[in-house]
Amino acid sequence: MNIRRYSVAAASTAVVAAVLLLAGCSSDDSTADGQHHGGAASSAATTGSAQNSQVNDADKMFAEMMIPHHEQAVEMSDIMLAKTDIDPRVTELARQIKAAQGPEIETMQGWLKEWGVSDDSAGDHDMGTHDMSGDHDMSEMDGMLSADQMQALKDATGVEASRLFLEGMIEHHEGAVDMANDELKDGVNPDAKALAQQVITTQNAEIETMRGLLTSLQ
Repeated sequence: MNIRRYSVAAASTAVVAAVLLLAGCSSDDSTADGQHHGGAASSAATTGSAQNSQVNDADKMFAEMMIPHHEQAVEMSDIMLAKTDIDPRVTELARQIKAAQGPEIETMQGWLKEWGVSDDSAGDHDMGTHDMSGDHDMSEMDGMLSADQMQALKDATGVEASRLFLEGMIEHHEGAVDMANDELKDGVNPDAKALAQQVITTQNAEIETMRGLLTSLQ
């Protein structure tokens, strides 16, 4: 009897131990699984955060400076498009520049909003007389025309207007290309760098076109 009782007790103890072991394993697996998923979620969140924050001061500077730079190019184009005695090739170029740079302005304004940067240059500006306040000065932006140059463009007619527009826009484009090259060198945001490359490709081609037009006007 004593042996039988001992065997039953031992068997019962073994069963309980097995149940506890299984429960413990299940709990460990659950915990391990939870930790695994939690780690993955944490990793994904970190990755997402890194992607969202993939912007540096060079990217912000590029957008902040290029917006008013583009706005002046659009204004110069509008001045030419309002004239009636301009070489059709120059008029078409002005239309082309406005069509390209207008949407780019909107794109960059959207970036600044997403990045939490106030776009002091947003809205309609007369870039010929606009005095920028804040961290940046107009003189920092290569190729920007002065108020006197903008007024001369407004007052000019015919071939003289075309000449002033082409000379001014060549210098303006060269400044934009320099700014875009700085973004490619120092920026980290993929979209900003892609736009910078687009500016370089498009505006270098337009510079060559304008040089040819300028020669044909003389």
